[in-house]
Amino acid sequence: MDDNYIGSEERFLPLRDGRTLAYAEAGNLYSKTVVLYMHGFFTVGDASQPSQVFLSKNVHFITPTMPGWGNTSPPPPSTLYRDCLTSDMTALLSHLYPDFDGHNIKLYIAGGSLGTVAAQILYGAPYDKFPFGRCIAGLLLLGAFSPFRYHTDYAKYMTWTQYILPGPIGYYMPFNLLSHLIKFVLARKLKTVEGAEASLRETVFDRMDQAEREEFAKWSEERGMVPDDYVRKMAENVLKSTSKSWVGFMQTPPLLHSDWGFRPDALDEEHSRPPVLLTASKDDDMSPVAYAYYLATNYKNARMKHVDGGHMSILYHMDEVWAEFLADER
Repeated sequence: MDDNYIGSEERFLPLRDGRTLAYAEAGNLYSKTVVLYMHGFFTVGDASQPSQVFLSKNVHFITPTMPGWGNTSPPPPSTLYRDCLTSDMTALLSHLYPDFDGHNIKLYIAGGSLGTVAAQILYGAPYDKFPFGRCIAGLLLLGAFSPFRYHTDYAKYMTWTQYILPGPIGYYMPFNLLSHLIKFVLARKLKTVEGAEASLRETVFDRMDQAEREEFAKWSEERGMVPDDYVRKMAENVLKSTSKSWVGFMQTPPLLHSDWGFRPDALDEEHSRPPVLLTASKDDDMSPVAYAYYLATNYKNARMKHVDGGHMSILYHMDEVWAEFLADER
C-alpha cells in the first residue's frame, strides 16, 4: 500500500484549553477530499475498517471521538456543547490541514445515530465558529435524530424506554437525575467486554428477525468475520467509550433537547447549498424514520434513502451509501 495511506491507530491532539481530542484516520492523508465522520452512542472514533469506497475515491477519512466519550475530554463546564464541538473540529482540521486557506479542501460531513446531532451542528454552524463550514460539499445522516427543540412531535415515535430517557420524562426530571440512575445500572453491566456483549445482544442483536440475522451473517462473512467477532468488537468500543468518564452519556439527553445553533428550516442559502442525504432503516426503533422525514421536510436540499431492517441494517449497505454520497468524486 502507498505510504500516503494509513490504518487506524488512535491519535491524540492536545487542545489549547488543556483538553485532549482523540481521533482516528484512514485513506489518503494528503487528499484534499475529506470525510469527517461523527460516531454514535457508546463507541469511539474507529477507522479500523474503512470502506473500500474511500480508497477508490482517494478520500481522507477522519473520525474523531466526540466530547465526553473515550479519550476525548468533556466540554469545559462553562462552554455550550455546540461551541465546544465547533472549536474542537476546527482545531482538528487546522492541525491536519495547516495550509487551509478557506476553500482549498472539499469537506463531507457524516454522522450515525447520536453522531447525526454533531454532524448537523457542524453543517449549520456560523462560519466564524466553524470556518471549514464554507467547504462542506455534503451532509450524510445515518439513522438521524431531529432537533427535539423544534420537532414538537418527536416523542410520539419513541418506545417506552426512549420516552423515559432520552425523552421527556428524563429530560424534565431535575438535576438530570434519571441519567444518573441509569448510569449506575449500566456501569455495573458494562464493566467487562462480556457484560457489554450481553447488553448489545439484548438491546440490538436479539431483536433482529431471521432475514436480518442472515443479512448480518453474510455481511460479516464478506469481511472475514463471523457475527460474534463484530459483536465483540462493538463491545470493546463500548468499554473504550466510558473508560475515562460517563460524561458523554450524561450529556446526551440535554444535547438532544438543546439549541443546536440554528433551525433546519431557517438556514440561509449558503448553508443550505450542500446536499443532505438521509439514510433510514424502516424498522429502526432507536432512531425512528419519522425523525428523518422531519429533517427531509425542513432541510432545503435533502433527499431520503430507505433500507429494510432495524437499527443495524444501514451497516450492511454502507459501501452503497458511501458511493452514492460521494458520487461526484472520481
